[in-house]
Amino acid sequence: MKPYSLILKELWQRPTPMLTSLVAVTLGVTALVAIQNITVYSEQKIASDMDALGANVLVLPPSVSLQNYYSADMHGKTMPETYVTQLALAKLPGVQNLAPKLCVEADVDSIPVVLTGILPRSEFESKAAWQGMSMLTNSVGSDRGCCATGITGGDEDEDPASLATKRSIKDLGKDEVILGSEIATQLGAQKGDKITLLEKEFKVLTVLPETGTIDDGRLFAHLHTVQELAGTGPVVNVIEIMACCEDAAGDLIGSLSKELPDTRVITISQVVETQVAVNGLMSRLSWLFFSILLLVGAASIASVMYSNVSERRKEIGTLMALGASPAFVTNLFLGKATILGFVGGLGGFLLGTVLAYILGPQLLDVAVQPMPQLCLIGIGVATLVAVVASYLPARRAAGLDPCLVFNDA
Repeated sequence: MKPYSLILKELWQRPTPMLTSLVAVTLGVTALVAIQNITVYSEQKIASDMDALGANVLVLPPSVSLQNYYSADMHGKTMPETYVTQLALAKLPGVQNLAPKLCVEADVDSIPVVLTGILPRSEFESKAAWQGMSMLTNSVGSDRGCCATGITGGDEDEDPASLATKRSIKDLGKDEVILGSEIATQLGAQKGDKITLLEKEFKVLTVLPETGTIDDGRLFAHLHTVQELAGTGPVVNVIEIMACCEDAAGDLIGSLSKELPDTRVITISQVVETQVAVNGLMSRLSWLFFSILLLVGAASIASVMYSNVSERRKEIGTLMALGASPAFVTNLFLGKATILGFVGGLGGFLLGTVLAYILGPQLLDVAVQPMPQLCLIGIGVATLVAVVASYLPARRAAGLDPCLVFNDA
């Protein structure tokens, strides 16, 4: 009889002793694959979001705890809109754009929506006290900033769709609204249509291109219109600031804190560093769980193999009496361990991938895809651990003397 036939027969007739070992190995690989999968795609999402994000400094109410820079205005706390004027008049070096925002809940045709009030650039330019200060568009040779050209103010700002990428828009009427791509699809609305929000009729100025962020599900209207309809008064949830370079942003944080001591100033780099640190912790924990569970699995496999050798002494002695070599007997046990490691690794990869696919969007709003390299790592490590754990029991079985075995009987 061939070795693999004996191995399969043994596993079929005595499956129970191996189940505990198989479960431990499978769970170890599952934990590794699920956490690593979510971590990798979370890092990719952070990089993508950073490329698309227009602002890199946020001014928030002091009690706000920021978890996600794209939902910085969803905390429900407010601060006076006069802070925007104060920052504009301060002419702080490096400030290229100010974008105050206020979010309120509303509904359109019984569909709940988030209405975000924004202040167009034309509103800044219309204020006589701000004209000629160049606080929003720095020019070459100016000592107000460090960029060769202003971040906003170009021809592309005339297009309302610039709000999707630059977080800035040139003009927005008091009765106009801009729709994110997702909410436009839900409402079946397009440019030029009329919709009713908070008992006021708005004209759809444009539909933003898809960004892959929460902006896709929002509606944007003039800040002062939103304040009036919601009855909040002249307040905002957040002031987004585009600082033109790292040197300016570094000095800007202290200046902003001094200018607005009753606020919390956060740089996007701080938020990203926090998220990256969390991802790093998750990655290290996955390897820790993987190692612990594989050690448990290895100990379980070794114990089961030793017990199996004791239970099968007569069978092993019979095989050796019929001419089976010590290498043949060793390969029987190592072959069984290889099958356990392979099945455990493959099963762990499949379970871990499914788990990551389910939990990724729920926990971190991250869509994941299978990672074949994790399959190879899981199967390889699980098989290696199973074989190493079975080596000594296999050598013990190969060292049995058939004469002593039958004499003991």
